[in-house]
Amino acid sequence: MSPLSPDVVIDLHRVGVQRSGNPLLKDVTWRVTADERWVVLGPNGAGKTTLLNLASGRLHPTTGVVHALGERIGRTDLAELRTRIGVTTAALAERIPAEERVRDVVLTAAWSVVGRWREQYDAMDEARAVALLDQLGVAGLAERTYGTLSEGERKRTQIARALMTDPELLLLDEPAAGLDLGGREDLVARLAELAHDDEAPAMVLVTHHVEEIPPGFTHALLLREGGVVAQGPVAETITGEYLSKTFGLPLVVDRAGDRFAARAA
Repeated sequence: MSPLSPDVVIDLHRVGVQRSGNPLLKDVTWRVTADERWVVLGPNGAGKTTLLNLASGRLHPTTGVVHALGERIGRTDLAELRTRIGVTTAALAERIPAEERVRDVVLTAAWSVVGRWREQYDAMDEARAVALLDQLGVAGLAERTYGTLSEGERKRTQIARALMTDPELLLLDEPAAGLDLGGREDLVARLAELAHDDEAPAMVLVTHHVEEIPPGFTHALLLREGGVVAQGPVAETITGEYLSKTFGLPLVVDRAGDRFAARAA
């Protein structure tokens, strides 16, 4: 295993994860640097969410070694590490109270809590929360309650929350799931803007669909049954050959500019 350079934000070396004797990941080696934006694709059960849980320090490997932001998982203070990583997941979204004000959904990330209680925030925190909502196009909803938002508005609020602590790494687990065509395209455009921002953190986005890959994403990792099918620059990895192996049926990939589409051959 080669030494880590300072710009490496995720490093998995021959990692495996087993639960109840079943392999969720098998011999995965993967490295992400600070200036890269990765998309992780694969069918259900491929190990995509398990991979994000490893990268965020929410899961320990059964075999192999995981480093996140220079810290080895299992030998570091996970509470401190998690403050440096922004995450959006369905599990976290389900914990957000429906009656919570949208501004507070973002603001409470500063204390790593869900649901505002007695914690105090300063003017800078308040201003940052509003600025992030504005960046994601939902500043006008700041005083609404979270439960009144559309699914697309909720997804953008969740991403604003994930960015609240100015993370060094942003992990997005199926952010476009459940969105209609308009909501998906709006979110893809917002993520493309973020991907092109030199000040944005390294990003990893999990999805089932090549249509959800935002322009500006640089690399792709394809998983099937817990193993790596292919990884590398997007243009070299999102191909009919590799996607056919990943999803287990013949596929044709079309590309228009920086967007991809796939269909059965």
